[in-house]
Amino acid sequence: MEKKQKKLVQINTVCNTSTGRIMEEIQREAIARGYETRSFVGRRKPFEDIPCEKIGNWISFWIHVGITTVFDRHGFSSVLMTRKLIKRLQEENPDVIHLHNLHGYYLNLPILFDYLKSEYKGKIFWTLHDCWAFTGHCAYFTMANCTKWKEKCHHCPNKKRYPISLALDSSEKNYEDKKKLFCGINNLKLIVPSFWMAQLTRQSFLNEYCVEVIPNGIDINTFSYIEDKHVFNKYNIPVNKKILLGAANVWDERKGLRDFLQLSKRISDEYRIVLVGLSKAQIRNMPSNIIGIRRTDNQRELAALYSLSRIFINPSVEESFSLVTVEAFACGTPVIVLNTSAVKELVTKKNGIVLKRHGTEEYIKAIAELERRNLSRDTVAGCARQYETKRMLSQIFRLYKS
Repeated sequence: MEKKQKKLVQINTVCNTSTGRIMEEIQREAIARGYETRSFVGRRKPFEDIPCEKIGNWISFWIHVGITTVFDRHGFSSVLMTRKLIKRLQEENPDVIHLHNLHGYYLNLPILFDYLKSEYKGKIFWTLHDCWAFTGHCAYFTMANCTKWKEKCHHCPNKKRYPISLALDSSEKNYEDKKKLFCGINNLKLIVPSFWMAQLTRQSFLNEYCVEVIPNGIDINTFSYIEDKHVFNKYNIPVNKKILLGAANVWDERKGLRDFLQLSKRISDEYRIVLVGLSKAQIRNMPSNIIGIRRTDNQRELAALYSLSRIFINPSVEESFSLVTVEAFACGTPVIVLNTSAVKELVTKKNGIVLKRHGTEEYIKAIAELERRNLSRDTVAGCARQYETKRMLSQIFRLYKS
């Protein structure tokens, strides 16, 4: 009798950015292992060369944005789009459903979780890429020094941060609704990319679930040392300066843009700061010793920038992992990070420095210390092997089979 082909379905906000890339890597590996696959995304373009469907549209998106902005009810709109998704899930009837980011203005949580609880009988895995699943509003709370999520959210200090609410504060109701919806699912296991995230999750109302720590992975064939100086010409980066590099999808207060601006006022003229991921408006307002670059999906170009930089600095206050940090030291570039979240788990004396404070003086001392250490590129790059994509995928598919 012919063995039934396993089927995997994944759900995420988008196909691009780090979470989209992780979803893509899982899907391609599943196809290679003989799974039938399909991914569903709420926004932007779907994958073109592997089975993928976009379930949202601009009308649903903007209605959801409006409801969130006024009523602070993120995840409680998009009714028609979510019913469309449930119909497709019923048709696909997968053996495994792997959830990623469920926030992002595209899903109705009650409809989705009613299906997962009352109808779906297969295995469910949910990768928590941030903290949104167990708060009443925000995806991150370290900057606000908020611990209300441990008992019950209310009077949210992050109301005007993503997902932004400019009117009502519904964090208490959101918290209670999420707790009711997300708990009590017998066939659900949680995946987190760091021990820091695991600790937070186990302190939350999701502590009834098994939590597996599986670090995010990178392709060390793509992210390895590349001596390709055309990027210096392309972005007018002076070849006679030492480059301090930073990279982010979006530069905001949490990502540490202010730290770079302060550092630019004190750094020696032998250095230039290069920031990847800035908006056009941000680039226009950068000081002369900061070179701004728009966000790029060109991984070879990113690898060249990492490789030609003296030091990679990640001043982000809160990260559940940090792919850019691993990508940097995979290219042989030492790093400077903060000790406020999961990024500290990635850094050792062999590849960088972890700061306890993020004042300008601390950065200057750390830069000088790394210059003194003069770490070899091979030593730094060797630290990335434990974060190879194939290791991440091996652990995920072991879970699928368990």
